[in-house]
Amino acid sequence: MVNLIDESKIPTIFKAFCDENRIEILKQLITGEKCACVLLENLHISQPTLSHHMKILCSSGIVVMRKEQKWAHYSISEEGIAYAMEYLQSLMTVKSLGKDKPCCDK
Repeated sequence: MVNLIDESKIPTIFKAFCDENRIEILKQLITGEKCACVLLENLHISQPTLSHHMKILCSSGIVVMRKEQKWAHYSISEEGIAYAMEYLQSLMTVKSLGKDKPCCDK
C-alpha cells in the first residue's frame, strides 16, 4: 500500500544503492546468506569499510544481519526489497490533475 510508505525512509533506502561496493555486496547476497568474512574475500576493501557499507545496507532495511557467536551473517531482506519496489511502483502511477484545467494561465 502506497499510503503505508514512510517517505522519511526513502532516502536511506536509495542511499544503499548509490555505491559500487554496496551493489557488489548485494550481488553476492543474491545467492543467499553470507558471512562478513566471505563478503570481504570478494571485495577490495578493508574490514572497517565493509562494516560501514553493511551499516548503510542494514539501516536501509534492504539487508538484514544475523549474529552467530562472533560472526555476522548477512542476507537480503525480502520485506526491504518489496518496500523499495512498492515506492518505485507508486512513482509510476500517473495521477491526473484534471485535463480540463491548465496548469498555468497563458
